[in-house]
Amino acid sequence: MADEARARKVADRIKTVTAANLESIVKDPDLGFVTVTDVRVTGDLQHASLFYTVFGDEAQRETTARLLEESKGRLRSFVGRQLGIRLTPTLEWIADAIPETAAHLEELLQEARERDAKVAAAAAAATYAGEADPYRKDHEDDEDDDDADGEEPRDEAPGAAER
Repeated sequence: MADEARARKVADRIKTVTAANLESIVKDPDLGFVTVTDVRVTGDLQHASLFYTVFGDEAQRETTARLLEESKGRLRSFVGRQLGIRLTPTLEWIADAIPETAAHLEELLQEARERDAKVAAAAAAATYAGEADPYRKDHEDDEDDDDADGEEPRDEAPGAAER
């Protein structure tokens, strides 16, 4: 088993080699604008998963996926020559869902912004249900009202005088 650092280096090398030479190896005008986003190599360096995105519509993505599958052998032999390791890993092309995920996140963020704007508008037009300041405050006039009863305030707890 190779260590993780070597697997990362091999994955990075596969990514740069395939991304730089993809159009010259496939040689098909129908190949879309492909971006290799990530490469993951197994620990034993036997299998490489290449994640890619294609700029264009669904038909362009399907055509590009078909062309990449058809050119898998040529790409593998080219990668093997460039890497110079004993065993060349098999290549698997996987369409990356980054654009769809990003579009979905943008929709969710826009929806959150709209909800925040509605809440802010409702808060701006809101009025207090009761008084503006619902907390009691000790005022001097409240103390004057207690003295007006004629009784002096007691510090005792209720029922303490009965004992």
